[in-house]
Amino acid sequence: MNDINFSLLKLISTPANLSILPEIILILSLAAIIVIDLSSKGKNTIFIYKISMVAMLVSAVILVSQWEFSKLSHISDFGNIFRFFLLICSLLSVSSSVDYILCSKMALAEFLLFKLTAGLGGMVLSCANDLVTIYVSLEFLALSSCFLSGYTKRDMRSNEASMKFLPMSGASSSPLLYGFSSLYGPSGGQLQLDKIVDGILFNQYASAIYISAVFVTVGTAFKLSLFPFHQWTPDVYEGSPTPVVAFFSVTSKVAAPASFTRLFGLIFPYLSSEWHIAVGLLATFSMILGNLIAVTQRSVKRMLAYPSISQIGYIMIGVLAADSGNGYASMITYTFIYILMNLGTFARITPFGLRTGTDNIRDYAGLYMKDPVLTFSPVLRSPSLGGMPPPSGFFGKLHLFWHGWKAGSYPSVPVALITSVISIYYYLKIIKSMFTGKSGRSDTPITSRQNSLVSPSISISKNSLEIAMIIRALASTLSGIFIDPIIEITRNTFF
Repeated sequence: MNDINFSLLKLISTPANLSILPEIILILSLAAIIVIDLSSKGKNTIFIYKISMVAMLVSAVILVSQWEFSKLSHISDFGNIFRFFLLICSLLSVSSSVDYILCSKMALAEFLLFKLTAGLGGMVLSCANDLVTIYVSLEFLALSSCFLSGYTKRDMRSNEASMKFLPMSGASSSPLLYGFSSLYGPSGGQLQLDKIVDGILFNQYASAIYISAVFVTVGTAFKLSLFPFHQWTPDVYEGSPTPVVAFFSVTSKVAAPASFTRLFGLIFPYLSSEWHIAVGLLATFSMILGNLIAVTQRSVKRMLAYPSISQIGYIMIGVLAADSGNGYASMITYTFIYILMNLGTFARITPFGLRTGTDNIRDYAGLYMKDPVLTFSPVLRSPSLGGMPPPSGFFGKLHLFWHGWKAGSYPSVPVALITSVISIYYYLKIIKSMFTGKSGRSDTPITSRQNSLVSPSISISKNSLEIAMIIRALASTLSGIFIDPIIEITRNTFF
């Protein structure tokens, strides 16, 4: 009887022991989507959408079970947390994108293929522990994102965004690869991150390690959109389809910081003070530039692009704290809250841009009279993004800045506080326009209005978007009440 119980327990625990099972399920769903789409000649769109959603839900459930087993066996759960976040990003993003794709009469199968592929690349990047896997998964994520940015082929702005994204992504990979090669040689041909540290004699190869740290910092700063390597972000955000921009805005805040933390925390322990100073300066300037330029923007998508640059600066404060008990926990918690806030904000501007063909802020004037349900969502989330109390964004920033201050980030935390106050202005500007502005013609260019992807005669399904927005608005608001349990869950994460 004991042997039977042991066999059953072993059988149940097998999925938890197979660490890449969530990724395998996503790969199988990708293959199923391709086969079904080819066999049905693109007609069975709803079925492949359900397949992708079920696959992501099953992967998330399995990942949670692996997370529980990792706690019992004291295995690293740092990567599992970010893998789970990426599944949440993909799940929420796909659910709010399907109406946009169907109404704009674009192929849903390819869109799901690229989104799941990008999410898969981000998941592998979050837990990668060797240089080759990090580089390949990063390029996997970048190429899929590039294809998504140019998905609306009839829109010239989307084509322009894709053409800008591709060379900038390739250019950012070059210094990163050079930095990796500077580690590969002195370590005696090692690829594993922990073995690289053991194989390098710092006193003998100090110059090579310094050079590697510089190039790895530059390469990752491009991916993170840190100042001054942020130039591609506003143009790509403005030209890409709105659901794609929503996906970009959260996946980059999850996969890249996870990989950055693992790289610098493991490979450069002897240069902790140097890279802390360099990254702290990049984060500080990113917060200043992102918030100040966002004030002057007229396009909603471009306005949200600059805050995304400043948001990564806020997240880097938690990375610089380098404390598994508090610093990483506050960074992970704020990242989770930011996912809910930002995806909900983009879920609001997606149907508006699809109906009107414009994303000018002035066109939101008087919107509460036309669509009060869709106006309700940004009223809750915009103050949260700006860090106003009592929504969850305030408590997330409070924990993040407090632990950053205790860790010694004295220049960055005051700048973060000041720039957060500045961000409240442009977030509330949209809400003010919705309630006090007069509806009418704006100075939006005619070409922008003609780029509408759907004709006015097509009615857009509002139920799924409204439900998604209300859920995200409540989740991003109520998560501040339960922030202490969330931080306790993420505390004591390690590599």
